[in-house]
Amino acid sequence: MAKSDYDESSIRSLDWKEHIRLRPGMYIGKLGDGSAMDDGIYVLVKEIIDNSIDEHVMGNGKTIDISITDHKVLVRDFGRGIPLGKVIDCVSKINTGGKYDSKAFQKAVGLNGVGTKAVNALSGYFKVQSVRDGKTKIAEFERGVILKDHKEGKTTEENGTIISFTPDETIFKNYRFIPEFLENQIKNYAYLNAGLTLYYNKQKFQSKNGLLDLMTEKTTEDGIRYPIIHLKGEDIEVAFTHGDQYGEEYYAFVNGQHTTQGGTHLSAFREAMVKTVREFYKKDFDAADVRASIIAAISVRVQEPVFESQTKTKLGSQNVGPDGPTVKMFINDFLKKALDDFLHKNPTVADALQKKIMQSERERKEMAGIKKLANERAKKANLHNKKLRDCRFHLGEESDDKTLETTLFITEGDSASGSLTKSRKVETQAVFSLRGKPLNCYGLTKKVVYENEEFNLLQHALNIEDGIEGLRYNRIVVATDADVDGMHIRLLLLTFFLQFFPDIVRNGHVFILETPLFRVRNKQKTMYCYNEEEKQAAMKELGAKPEITRFKGLGEISPGEFEQFIGDRMRLVPVFLKSETNIQKMLEYFMGKNTPDRQNFIIENLRVELDDLVDA
Repeated sequence: MAKSDYDESSIRSLDWKEHIRLRPGMYIGKLGDGSAMDDGIYVLVKEIIDNSIDEHVMGNGKTIDISITDHKVLVRDFGRGIPLGKVIDCVSKINTGGKYDSKAFQKAVGLNGVGTKAVNALSGYFKVQSVRDGKTKIAEFERGVILKDHKEGKTTEENGTIISFTPDETIFKNYRFIPEFLENQIKNYAYLNAGLTLYYNKQKFQSKNGLLDLMTEKTTEDGIRYPIIHLKGEDIEVAFTHGDQYGEEYYAFVNGQHTTQGGTHLSAFREAMVKTVREFYKKDFDAADVRASIIAAISVRVQEPVFESQTKTKLGSQNVGPDGPTVKMFINDFLKKALDDFLHKNPTVADALQKKIMQSERERKEMAGIKKLANERAKKANLHNKKLRDCRFHLGEESDDKTLETTLFITEGDSASGSLTKSRKVETQAVFSLRGKPLNCYGLTKKVVYENEEFNLLQHALNIEDGIEGLRYNRIVVATDADVDGMHIRLLLLTFFLQFFPDIVRNGHVFILETPLFRVRNKQKTMYCYNEEEKQAAMKELGAKPEITRFKGLGEISPGEFEQFIGDRMRLVPVFLKSETNIQKMLEYFMGKNTPDRQNFIIENLRVELDDLVDA
């Protein structure tokens, strides 16, 4: 190994914006292109809105206007406005802000004075304007460097803060905002802040009943076992019910922040729920049976919250405040009284809950023997099968924490899996090869997951048998041919995930790989096209009679070419569930018996496509 000098000249001091731009992951998590709901561009939006939410929580401003186009974000609140003499400092001096004064922001989301500065540093253009009592101050920046410091002026606008920015395309390459992700994020703000009105691209979002409204949207009357239980106390709100789906479904919030990875508050709720139920029914139910098929939302407010990362996706606080009880004790005491009182006053609901728990208990015991045999088969198969070509990160050959970068491609056929295996990034990308079309598992019980070899090996490869906490890959990419058979395989795989492991889809882990349909080239240049429009544009650009190749399947794309499509330029379509989507109704429509409604849908859409072809 070559020696390198290590002396005084090796030591560097970076200013705030240089450090943020050099290590953006420390501040906003992974970068991404916007195809995943936890990509950095959504964290930038959240950081700005969070400040406006904190103003509202402190009693200032009842409306927030949000406008987001393909590349530009504008957020306008009607709070107090940043003090005019500190506008530049608040967006460009690290660890500067008003939230260190606990009296002004006792239960705010962000207390570190970093968020807005990170947005500024990571934006190609950033503008801040503050309006206070007839006066206004504006400052403009580029990548954290001030472009123009406007003089204070007079204005007739209402008090508040206006921030607009454009994420830096040199950092967020080929990014795009997906409206459904933003809409879901903004709906959560409304559910958690009664009395607040948010306008997102002129669409109004407002909630009167808090988490009860959230749960009502996430469920349907015929999909739950009993009416939603809604409990509210000081600094805590809980709503839950049980459905018929597999797994557990949670929506956890702290100070209005959606903690997608849970934390101490969610762990405390799961424990307290089981403890309270056991004590009420005077029976030592298995915890898994109590929580099976639960759909729940919990929101707490704590002083000076501690999160496990700057992106605030997991609460680490042990106490609800400097002088308060532990989070565990706070939630346990609340549920012990509020839930116990509710169940005593509502015997019909209590009876329905008990019946659901006992049904889960019977199903678990029936499955025990099947699971044991299936696990033994999977272990034996893994010794010899070549279905999974794992990545070095999971084989223990990579020491760095690259969990967020790990990807599993699911493909069909030897040629396609062979090309993917040869061209992938072996450090973080793995390949799982299907043998033929998977089984249509709609309407079947989870027993089929263990009895079907393909499904059993796939769930073991993903490590999701007991839930997605141990999920081995951050992205699961379905890579099939862009033909009728390939589309069918996609549907069958999505049915498998939605039927038995919906949290994988709900948490944004599943994607569809877009691969090119055409290669257009001449002696000077090669262009890959994903649709007919791109092909026509490429032919026009390359001029006289270029060579055109139509890829009929993934197996026809050479490993050398494939390397370009699963690297930095990879095009992924996220599989996203809208908040109002009912999974069982959707699966019944697309994967159930061939109903007249589905036939009419196919006929009508086929007619539209034929009309478009005729017009062309």
